[in-house]
Amino acid sequence: MSSSTERRTDGRGRTTGSVLSGLAVAVGCVLFLGGFVWAALIYRPYTVPTDSMSPTIAVGARVLAERVDGSEIRRGDIVVFKDSTWGALPMVKRVVGVGGDKISCCTKQGRLTINGTPVEEPYLQSSGPASPIGFKAKVPTGQLFLLGDHRSDSLDSRVHLTDGDHGSVPRSAVDARVDARAWPLGSVGVMQRPATFSALPGGTSQPGPVQPITLAVVSGAVLILVGAAYGPLARRKARKRA
Repeated sequence: MSSSTERRTDGRGRTTGSVLSGLAVAVGCVLFLGGFVWAALIYRPYTVPTDSMSPTIAVGARVLAERVDGSEIRRGDIVVFKDSTWGALPMVKRVVGVGGDKISCCTKQGRLTINGTPVEEPYLQSSGPASPIGFKAKVPTGQLFLLGDHRSDSLDSRVHLTDGDHGSVPRSAVDARVDARAWPLGSVGVMQRPATFSALPGGTSQPGPVQPITLAVVSGAVLILVGAAYGPLARRKARKRA
């Protein structure tokens, strides 16, 4: 009688190896399909139509935006929003100010200030001033002040400063928060929360579940491949023994 694990049976003629491979495929399918269902419930894909968020997000890039309520948005978040004053199409910009903030630019060092505090913005397109034009604004309660990362090529809150809300948009205009880049492949990654905003009142938001979702999908795919590969490998090994 052989002591090999792969030749032991469960009483119905199946080897332990085939049982484990079947279990691996079953668990893999649950993880793989469950990850996609989870993502579909929480995220929606979006194509960025302009260069205004470069270099953080290039024109034509695909992003995953988490469906969130506007009340969850914090400074530093990149959001997808729609506001009739800005136009009929969804737009993507970074939140730099929330209700009550006084936004100003620029200091002698070329920095943006929030309530008098200069902030570092390492995500900007250029190393020059935080804005090619100076501006000041106070953000009304319940509103958000939005700027693009490519400040010299972004139609953002600065363009709407003479509007009734000083260029800001209501929190309710936010549809989703960008959590990750999905395309092109060379830019795939989770969107980092800027450390410069973490020290300000309210801090920064927490990342969505994109990483555990990705882990579930990848793990599921690996289990399916490993489990499916067992059968052919076992038969090949049996033929060699014969």
